[in-house]
Amino acid sequence: MHNVVQEAQALQEELVTIRRYLHVHPEIDMELPQTVAFVKGKLEEMGYEPKVVGPSGLSVMVGGKNPGKCFLIRADMDALPISEAADDGCRSTNGCMHACGHDFHTTMLLGAAKLLKAHEDAIQGSVKLMFQPGEETIHGAKSMVEHGILDNPPVDAAAMFHVAVGMPFPSGTILVPGGGAYSSASDHFEVTIQGKGGHGAMPEHCVDPLLVASHLYLALQTIISREIAPADTGVISIGIIKAGEANNIIPDTAYMKGTIRTYDPEVREFILERVKAVSTGTAETFRAKADPHIIEGCPAVVIDDQVAADIRATLAAAFGKAVINPTELGMPRFGGSEDFSFITQQVPSVMMMLSVGSPDEGYPYSMHHPKAIFNETVLSQGAAAYAMAAMGWLAKNH
Repeated sequence: MHNVVQEAQALQEELVTIRRYLHVHPEIDMELPQTVAFVKGKLEEMGYEPKVVGPSGLSVMVGGKNPGKCFLIRADMDALPISEAADDGCRSTNGCMHACGHDFHTTMLLGAAKLLKAHEDAIQGSVKLMFQPGEETIHGAKSMVEHGILDNPPVDAAAMFHVAVGMPFPSGTILVPGGGAYSSASDHFEVTIQGKGGHGAMPEHCVDPLLVASHLYLALQTIISREIAPADTGVISIGIIKAGEANNIIPDTAYMKGTIRTYDPEVREFILERVKAVSTGTAETFRAKADPHIIEGCPAVVIDDQVAADIRATLAAAFGKAVINPTELGMPRFGGSEDFSFITQQVPSVMMMLSVGSPDEGYPYSMHHPKAIFNETVLSQGAAAYAMAAMGWLAKNH
């Protein structure tokens, strides 16, 4: 395993070049023609025969020379529709940005592919590498599952890394959580409020949808504060309220859009139903009508405790105290969402995080910020960790 770390370090310059290419050429959602062509080409250079799995998804296999199980490691490839404001020497100029570090994930998995190929004879079983589109829009993992990524051969366990920037732990810190829900479920809702528009000087002849939206904004928060137990957690955030075109006209309709984050499936279902009921009830109170619409996203990422423990031990043997259970840092859960949850629903899995810059190191901006920059010096560590996670788990469980 220590040889893998040293071999990964020798790839550092190559990995930086790959990451910068991906960063300068970001693509979004499920249409990633340039990214897929680039990744496919790199894999073919290593001797792989990439398989297309759904729209813009790629998969390759390595190992299989020794009997054993199949372990999947995954990286997402899509970017965000954010105009980049930072400039660390490889700025995107196409109006999109790898502000969530998916260029790091793809680069690290390509590095792992090279390392695994070099150690193919030693793999106790096989490793399936999953290059995924559409994580930001919560389409990609589900699509690849539906197109058979977990089949032929069947996957026995899986792992992923997500980089973390702007968080208070040094670059190179690897967080391997314990069992249970770790990353939240993500759902969205839209509410169209139908009122009765009219002159702003004569509100008695109108039904003001903005008044309804104002009350609804507050009423939805009471679901969290008064309708779920203190031991449970959930977040309702409203990001869009739209209505009207002139200051002296009460509009006919108003529109709201928000997001719901939960960890427990029963709490998730309860909140989704209550959002609909509170929306229609609040509107009726003020003589309006509400049409709420729920857009289900992804469930919570659920960590398998034994898979996590096996991989934590493997990585700790190589990286020492840099490998930490996030509970020790006061982070037993991660508030963001991850469509890797569609994998965790099917096979025992672990979601890990790798720090790529803290505020103390000069990386003050978090993921999804247009000024976010990422510490490239940990690319080789991430590649090694991917490869060792797969090889270590297979060795322990063959």
